[in-house]
Amino acid sequence: MATSAKSAKPAAKGAEAAEAPKKSKKMLLIVILLGVLLLIVAGGAAAFFVLSSKKPAEAEHAASSGESSKVPVFVAIEPYVVNLQTAENGSDQFLQTSLTLQVADEGTAEAIKTFMPLVRSRLLVTLSSKKSAELVTVEGKKKLTEEIIATLNQPFTPNGKPQQVNDVFYTSFVIQQQ
Repeated sequence: MATSAKSAKPAAKGAEAAEAPKKSKKMLLIVILLGVLLLIVAGGAAAFFVLSSKKPAEAEHAASSGESSKVPVFVAIEPYVVNLQTAENGSDQFLQTSLTLQVADEGTAEAIKTFMPLVRSRLLVTLSSKKSAELVTVEGKKKLTEEIIATLNQPFTPNGKPQQVNDVFYTSFVIQQQ
């Protein structure tokens, strides 16, 4: 019996020895996971502070330079086709275009939408007075943009105030000759 008790003790020591590496592997895994979690949290915090510190600096720069942070207001004009002035060779020419107007505020956008038939009429008269040779160049389109802005900024009613159209963007501009 004494031998059996002695043999039981080494077996128990072997079991404890086997549990010790399992515990140390679990502990090592927990330490590694905690380290990774700590790095992720630290990286997120650093990114937050770096990115949030830029925004006040940008806002300060915009305020100091007098820039406003207003969101631009746009009014889309539905596409339409206009007869251009007859070409020198006598052929008919057409312009198919879509425009988007950039206006100063929502009030101007609403006025343009309310008076859309008048806006389209003014655009039709302005565009139909052109020849294709005038419109195919970049300079011609810039000049046309200036004319459209001047035309649309005129008051819609006799005693009304002028609109505030700031820019014209061409979303489609196709000239066809027949």
